[in-house]
Amino acid sequence: MGVLVRSYQPSDHDAIVALWRSVFPDAPRRNDPVRDIARKLAVQPELFLVALDAGRVAGTVMAGFDGHRGWVHLVAVDPRLRRRGVGSALMREAESRLATRGCPKLNLQVRGENAGVVPFYESLGYRVEERISMGKVLPPGETT
Repeated sequence: MGVLVRSYQPSDHDAIVALWRSVFPDAPRRNDPVRDIARKLAVQPELFLVALDAGRVAGTVMAGFDGHRGWVHLVAVDPRLRRRGVGSALMREAESRLATRGCPKLNLQVRGENAGVVPFYESLGYRVEERISMGKVLPPGETT
């Protein structure tokens, strides 16, 4: 398999928007792909990774490191290319880039309706941890 994982490039934009809308059809409105891409490009854009298969966008992952913990978001693989190593390649590259920054621990969250992906993450060494996940939607900030 010839999967290449690299940082996001502007030419990836439309294919990623289409991929996310396909893979995450029930995402909350606040997770608009166009805005999510723009926000990530403003913060650690080198941790926005894209997998290419035969030159086409096959998957994505957004990673981040706040100096204490790393996080992984928006792991998405084209449904036609699943079980071919695309997701594993994306996760390995995200882990590698976070490790070079000194990241001691990586976290990810799985939505309840997507629990079927838990075995995939377990195969990569992740474990379900006893936690209570909390969140708060903030009002949109003013943009200039």
